Amino acid sequence: MRDFDEPDQDELSVTAPKTWATGAPAVVHALQYALGQTSPKRTALTLLNINQAKGFDCPGCAWPEPAPGKRHRNEYCENGAKHISDEATSRRVTAEFFRQHSVDELSRKSDYWLNQQGRLTEPMVLREGATHYEPIGWDEALDLLADELRALDHPDEALFYTSGRLANEPAFLLQLFARAFGTNNLPDCSNMCHESSGSALNETLGIGKGSVSLDDLYNADLIFVVGQNPGTNHPRMLSALEETKRRGGHVVAVNPLPEAGLLRFKHPQKARGIIGRGTDIADQFLQIRPGGDLALFQALNLLLLEAEDKEPGTVLDREFIESHTTGYDAFAEHIRETSWDAVLEATGLSRDEIEQVHERVLACRSVIVCWAMGLTQHKHGVPTIREVVNFLLLRGNIGRPGAGVCPVRGHSNVQGDRTMGIWERMPQPFLDRLGREFRFTAPTKHGLDSVDSIRAMLDGRAKLFVGVAGNFVRATPDSEVTERALRNCRLTAHISTKLNRSHAVCGRTALILPTLGRSDRDVQAGGEQFMTVEDSMSEVHATRGRLAPASAHLLSEVSIISRLARKVLGSEPDIPWADFEADYDLVRDRIARVVDGFENFNERVRRPGGFHLPNPVNEKVFRTPAGKAVFTVNDFTMLQAPEGHLVLQTLRSHDQWNTIPYAMDDRYRGIKGGRRVVLVNRADLADLGLDDGSLVDLVSVWTDGSERRADGFRVVAYPTPRGSAAAYYPETNVLVPLDSVADISNTPTSKSVIVRLERAAGATR
Repeated sequence: MRDFDEPDQDELSVTAPKTWATGAPAVVHALQYALGQTSPKRTALTLLNINQAKGFDCPGCAWPEPAPGKRHRNEYCENGAKHISDEATSRRVTAEFFRQHSVDELSRKSDYWLNQQGRLTEPMVLREGATHYEPIGWDEALDLLADELRALDHPDEALFYTSGRLANEPAFLLQLFARAFGTNNLPDCSNMCHESSGSALNETLGIGKGSVSLDDLYNADLIFVVGQNPGTNHPRMLSALEETKRRGGHVVAVNPLPEAGLLRFKHPQKARGIIGRGTDIADQFLQIRPGGDLALFQALNLLLLEAEDKEPGTVLDREFIESHTTGYDAFAEHIRETSWDAVLEATGLSRDEIEQVHERVLACRSVIVCWAMGLTQHKHGVPTIREVVNFLLLRGNIGRPGAGVCPVRGHSNVQGDRTMGIWERMPQPFLDRLGREFRFTAPTKHGLDSVDSIRAMLDGRAKLFVGVAGNFVRATPDSEVTERALRNCRLTAHISTKLNRSHAVCGRTALILPTLGRSDRDVQAGGEQFMTVEDSMSEVHATRGRLAPASAHLLSEVSIISRLARKVLGSEPDIPWADFEADYDLVRDRIARVVDGFENFNERVRRPGGFHLPNPVNEKVFRTPAGKAVFTVNDFTMLQAPEGHLVLQTLRSHDQWNTIPYAMDDRYRGIKGGRRVVLVNRADLADLGLDDGSLVDLVSVWTDGSERRADGFRVVAYPTPRGSAAAYYPETNVLVPLDSVADISNTPTSKSVIVRLERAAGATR
């Protein structure tokens, strides 16, 4: 077996970061990776069907596709091509592989190595006291899991975790099974990323989703791109921003790091992107300190109020504010107390930079604010997003064309999973409809989110963990604590396509249940099936696998969940699980009767491109208690690092999707041959007595005096804001304390970790 483990630090090389993204190199890298995973024929079949109306949805990010007839024949990005090639790989993990590698050996392998072994091919079990996984038949595996579920003292001792790779139909069935079993313990990956967005938007606008479409982006006068890196995390967003610029719109980028894609974009499907200079994206780049976004938007809101004072009736949308909002007076009183000294310290920006942005805002009628983890993963993530909403409400930039809120989701169907009921706190009307449809009483007690699930496993309140897609161990904070929690379970089971570290962190008994991938053909008793997904902009469309499955022993997620439910629940309540497994249309019929906006689901989703879910915000309908959009008062907060410490943000490399790296490189940032690097401002290195290239240990400090350590990182002098640093996750998740979470949303604060850099043992200056 080829060794794909990480290279030694001596192989690491660093060059200047890029000032543009994509172009011909992206095409070359994508094809090299694809052809390294499988044959030219399989590569062609995969890439020609991804994101097409009759093909399959990219299992990567949740960025939407243009309408059929307007999308490119190659409607994918470099990372999307790598992601689907990774799933379509010809490499296989068989029973022989598990005979050769003990669980202990697997636990010491890198994320990269584990992923590169290939697709899982048959169910495996790690029995109590065993050192190796061994094969197990499907019936025996599901009987084992069902017996353990039935043996629990209470349904709340079980956890059912999902990632955004899960499509709508299995997501609906999973939450139905969990609630029929008797628990709302449905933690998901959204708990760790956009939960802050949902919390803030539900409170202020009455719905936890974005309000814009691709056409809105194309036609916006001004787009803020805040706390996100489209060039790596959702590259097709760059083509939308390029269209915005082509139509005369403007872009302001707000981020601690200069990201190549927001500087200049070379569209790989257009001549100017191959042989030309490409398109400058950001008209203005604000290099903000981590966590300073709340202060920035409060300053912008103060400037808008002051401009209205000077020219009453010309700046704010008074009619919109009076007709459609509440809380304005308290908000305005609070904002007028904003301290410029505090704003400039928190943001690291100059007043002139902020006032330049203000002038851009005044010159534009329609404004969109897009954001991602750079806003959500701070202690004050929810107040920050509420302040963004305040900013948009002031000039009526909610519910009209070319304007609105745009949280950019980072995983294919994470928004759809939430729509289908994957949430530990689903609203009571949803639970009531679910209960009426299937004739049982759904539990009303709120369940556990991801962070609270770890706590529950640690203290024995949760004893059984089922992970459906994803890599829970590496997606969560406080890695050593998370692993201890999983190992405290009686049983852990993972429904997966590929090997990852979660399979090597086991309860007393562990199961690996291999499933079909998004690109695999799914044939059931009722014939060939398709599933559906919902993207970041509420477009729901079909996804149909086109490839022969990686193994004859694979089951679909619908099959696994349906068969398990039959074994656990029997005929009580009377839910037609076998029929659901045979024909996914029957699942969609029930979704149509339970989930708002899915009427005539089967008919509408068969139209090319599917259909758009209505957003009441765009009809000026706000489902808040007041029936109006809500201005909020948000206390100013600033993260202070003690002397000799830095504020660390964790981030992805370019060759990475979620927790899995595809290579040891990050070419846009100039890093090649390693991932254990920490990016630090050159002036901070001088203050700390460190050199570019020094080998250090990262030590995070928490308010209770505890410390966490990540050893052996190479320092890279980089244009970060003073007082801050950046490093890749999941390698640095160990530094994020479990109790360091955002207020209200309980999201881990992975973008604001206080660390010190200690010279590694044996390292010299």
